[in-house]
Amino acid sequence: MSQTMAELPVVKATYNGKVRDIYDLGDTLLIVTSDRISAFDVVFPNPIPEKGKILNQISVFFFKATQDIVKNHFITDRVEEYPAEFLPFKSELEGRSMLVKKTRVIPFECIVRGYISGSAWQEYQKFSTVSNMIMPDGLKESQKFPNPLFTPSTKSSDGHDENISYHEMLTRIDELIAEKLKDTSIALYKFAHDYLKEKDIILADTKFEFGTIGSEIYLIDEICTPDSSRFWDVQEYLVGTSPKSFDKQYLRDYVTSIGWDKEPPAPELPGEVVKATLEKYKEAYRRITGDNKF
Repeated sequence: MSQTMAELPVVKATYNGKVRDIYDLGDTLLIVTSDRISAFDVVFPNPIPEKGKILNQISVFFFKATQDIVKNHFITDRVEEYPAEFLPFKSELEGRSMLVKKTRVIPFECIVRGYISGSAWQEYQKFSTVSNMIMPDGLKESQKFPNPLFTPSTKSSDGHDENISYHEMLTRIDELIAEKLKDTSIALYKFAHDYLKEKDIILADTKFEFGTIGSEIYLIDEICTPDSSRFWDVQEYLVGTSPKSFDKQYLRDYVTSIGWDKEPPAPELPGEVVKATLEKYKEAYRRITGDNKF
């Protein structure tokens, strides 16, 4: 897809991420979500068919649902409303792209955790802390926090982000901006958590990214997708265990089980792992949107 679109200089990709390709159109960007999948900051050789469309359309769903909480960069995902240069590429772009406002990216990932799991659980077991915040004794894996925790990380150009405390964030960014990011992220998490709970999904944790246009803060990138979130099945949730998930944790667990050292190159994925991973994404989409097209 990118090679075909590169034939037009005006839509030459200016950034190729692990999953997304971004085309700079001046005041706007075209974001194209590929079927690539990454884990532990490494892209795998196998694509996951239709994954890009699922991620893109979940983000569109939540951008529309949360616009009363914070402004976001979404303009449209209708290819016929894109600049005319893109119309010849409608089949490549349909369903997996969106036209967005270009912002100045704030270089932090705003992670909100409602439950103790993943790296937070690992840190707690070693130090009784989460993001360097002292936690109560006796917490169990997957236990819900009394209140969601804001645990930011830096965004690194080499793809290896650094978990930091909110206190550390305050030393790197204006206090009013940091407070706004924290409050907005928690508000978004609470909205999504309550919405998804009605769909029998627990939003254990998720990340948000933000940018600015002038003095305004905008939600950007993606929102509440299986790539940026930890989704659990309500029916499988049990404190003290690692519940069934609807995200790429399945793939992480697989490559960990085969002894991959988490360094490039990533191993080839068996067909059954590709298929099972896709089914996780499809089920998440169906439950979140109520749409059965995938």
